[in-house]
Amino acid sequence: MIAGSRSINYLRISVTDRCNFRCRYCVPAAPFSVMPHHEIARYEEILKITRLACDMGITKVRITGGEPFVRKDIFSFIEQLCAIDTLSDISITTNGALLTRDKIQTLIDLGIKRLNFSLDTLDPDRFAAITGRDRFKKVWDAIMTAHALGITPVKINTVVLRGINDDEIVTIAGLTRKFPFHIRFIEYMPMGDLHVEKQQPQMLTSEIRRRIEAGIGPLTPLTHKAGDGPAKKFQLADAPGVVGFITPISSHFCSECNRLRLTSRGFLRPCLLNDYEKDILTPLRKGATDAQLKEIIQAALKHKPLFHTLGKNRLKDIPVSHMTSIGG
Repeated sequence: MIAGSRSINYLRISVTDRCNFRCRYCVPAAPFSVMPHHEIARYEEILKITRLACDMGITKVRITGGEPFVRKDIFSFIEQLCAIDTLSDISITTNGALLTRDKIQTLIDLGIKRLNFSLDTLDPDRFAAITGRDRFKKVWDAIMTAHALGITPVKINTVVLRGINDDEIVTIAGLTRKFPFHIRFIEYMPMGDLHVEKQQPQMLTSEIRRRIEAGIGPLTPLTHKAGDGPAKKFQLADAPGVVGFITPISSHFCSECNRLRLTSRGFLRPCLLNDYEKDILTPLRKGATDAQLKEIIQAALKHKPLFHTLGKNRLKDIPVSHMTSIGG
């Protein structure tokens, strides 16, 4: 698929807006309700849309949420997704709290080779304060189990929040000296009515990198390869792991973006940081033909912007959608 000059081959699928955590930078500050089940795309509908997208050039899929593993029968869905032979890469983003050793082994047996874990602190008490749940040990055990069972690379996504977890930047980056993990520091993206944006000044990659280098040594840049994604990758001396930076605010990577998102409500979203969405679930349920559904997918891509404006006007351009409803 083509959007302007960009080739789109990556579909991120949110299978649910529900989550077993309530992370302070993800869940809305105001009370909110999850969507009723009948408004969520059924697995067979997601698979139908995915197969059509694969016909049009999608070769990579990432399963997201909410938290994907809170949805019933998720392993059956993953098995069917892995059976699509034109998909060369299927990965999952998870908080890890529901992943036991048996479940991780099942994922590996199904063909999942990569897991991205969300982890913003190594301190159990702070973990509970950020996520609203006392589940640090379960998450850490899942990360170490994935590593022991051969998931490679294990990726850890860390959102840096000034005054909340920025004092752990060096310690978290230091994990790459012990393990072959890919630690990716992500600039906080203000979305919806989240209270974090109003309370905490953002910390951008330039400062995060300076702190790492001042604390544990220089970072050597690694060659960016096709298919590497948006992270700018570096390595500490003699480290088996990789330190990455994802810079949606300080240095957007829109010109290289190869992603299309399918939200749990069955809307196509060409850009995470732009509120435009195209409903494909309603036409599907009303009996649209494959050709008509492919036209909807292509029409959505015509709205993929060349750049986002987040960060230029701090409050005016904040997307009104919440991350829980989109899937990161």
